[in-house]
Amino acid sequence: MTDITFTEINQLGEFGLIDHLSKKIKIYNDSSKKGIGDDCAVIDYGNDFQTVVSTDIFIDKVHFDLVYAPLKHLGYKVVVAGISDIYAMNAMAQQVLISFAVSNKFSVEMMDELYAGIIAACDHYQVDFVGGDTTTIEKGLVINVTAIGKAPKENIVYRNGAGKNELICVSGDLGGAYVGLLILEREKLIYLDNPEFVPKLDGYDYVLGKNLKPECRKDVVETLKILEIIPTSMIDISDGLSSEMIHLCSQSGVGCKIFEDKLPIDPSTYELAREFNLDPTTCMLNGGEDYELLFTIKQDDYEKVKNHPDFTVIGHTSDVENSFMLITKSGNEHPLKAQGWKVFGK
Repeated sequence: MTDITFTEINQLGEFGLIDHLSKKIKIYNDSSKKGIGDDCAVIDYGNDFQTVVSTDIFIDKVHFDLVYAPLKHLGYKVVVAGISDIYAMNAMAQQVLISFAVSNKFSVEMMDELYAGIIAACDHYQVDFVGGDTTTIEKGLVINVTAIGKAPKENIVYRNGAGKNELICVSGDLGGAYVGLLILEREKLIYLDNPEFVPKLDGYDYVLGKNLKPECRKDVVETLKILEIIPTSMIDISDGLSSEMIHLCSQSGVGCKIFEDKLPIDPSTYELAREFNLDPTTCMLNGGEDYELLFTIKQDDYEKVKNHPDFTVIGHTSDVENSFMLITKSGNEHPLKAQGWKVFGK
């Protein structure tokens, strides 16, 4: 009898598993312009616009914790996470479909709260909530979000378009969502040990908001259009800057140099990271869930972004493949490592 050996999923990791499973997938229709491997699939039905589609799944105790995540905030956040992928393609979100697997321990009133957050996000981003599915599960809550958007075909931006010696830009600031998570987890541990404990959350509004009720960057897509910039590549920062930078460069066949002193961080994030005895740079590089946009542009576009208050040029691409470097404040080079969110453990 032949012994069968099994490979644990965590040996491959999330993206290794995706690569493994997608090798045998074939594209049969000309309308499927982009399949697995980017923020969204791209579908072209022969008109001036192409359709972009993305899907995300959120699982209780894996992607969120109902001990401290209000259901209304959770509803808002899953919509934001879903449509952020659309904006990362330089497209505009149009619709979402949301499906639930929910246990019978959830009341109608609890689902009302969840839906209130979903509707609030759809109202804010002018996205239509057009359907989904609901089923039961033994315990907990699972949410699946499918986001649909569109863009002129010449405006769609992929991860694999970065060229050599281009500028690397990021919107907003980084690390806040991770520091907010640290605060929530700290207070949760105290609460579980002492249910009479009242969590101390005053003064942490910015980082808690970045974690519990983040915003995605529709405005960046609008601003880039006004500035007449079409990025050469783009990705949203959900798994951490280092991880996303490596994905973008690997698919584009380029290296990168990121400068530590250029990384944008809010002062409150910086101070709280220090309170936790953490390096703020580590929080910016590996925290995740910031939902900012990371993109590359031609050097000729530098003048258009150099004084923009919401864009920061953090480095440049290089002609050395698989060389992803962080240049420290002291001028030393260290390899960037994808140490952010890992779905399958190790």
